[in-house]
Amino acid sequence: MKALLFICHGTRLQKGRNEAEEFVKQCMASVDVPIKEICFLELAEPSISQGFNACIQKGATSISVVPVFLLSANHVKIDIPKELKFLQSQYPETEVIFGREFGVHDAISHLLWERITKRVASLSKNSHILLVGRGSTDPDVKLDLEKIASNLQQHYGIPSIQACFLTGSAPSFEEVLWNSQDSYDQVIVVPYLLFSGLLINGMKITTKRYLEHSQKEVILCETLGYHPILKEVLLTRIKETLRTKEFAIF
Repeated sequence: MKALLFICHGTRLQKGRNEAEEFVKQCMASVDVPIKEICFLELAEPSISQGFNACIQKGATSISVVPVFLLSANHVKIDIPKELKFLQSQYPETEVIFGREFGVHDAISHLLWERITKRVASLSKNSHILLVGRGSTDPDVKLDLEKIASNLQQHYGIPSIQACFLTGSAPSFEEVLWNSQDSYDQVIVVPYLLFSGLLINGMKITTKRYLEHSQKEVILCETLGYHPILKEVLLTRIKETLRTKEFAIF
């Protein structure tokens, strides 16, 4: 019997956990698989092992695992596969297939543009957009966010855009923000984050500090949120996972 196991990152904020669960449940309703479970990598329950065991207890013989993550960093490449390999070793007769994160997808450009135009009526030739990711020591994270920035620029003819990061990767958000004040009249900050929390609060503090020392305009957009466009991307990833064994981890 087939099962789908969704792995979200997890957060200490109850609101964040509720938002993640509600988003995944909306996607679940569009997929005809007999067993569907949600779990979290860290900071929340059920854990991956609890979610996996719930699938087994309901009779799963094949578990397709979908990471609800924006980009592929160490969590997706190392931490989750390691946990799944251990769990699969406890149930060697069970097929385990690991799917893809959201990653680079053309549709995400439309969501980012929506976030920008919600705060800014029009861009001038001297506007600069900062696409700000969480960051990681994994170089693929930097490459993927740069591809997403490039896709956004090409789709909407944005005059100037740059990817930067909150931690783990260069250039840093704070460094790029301060370096922008001499070259641009308007800086639009677009958080490449799923939900509100500690990271966006830190960005607000950095932006406020910048405004206290600069006459230039800086606009902070909303996080991506669990938007219908992301639902369509996740449904694409689910379908890919269900029809392929490319990512089987046994």
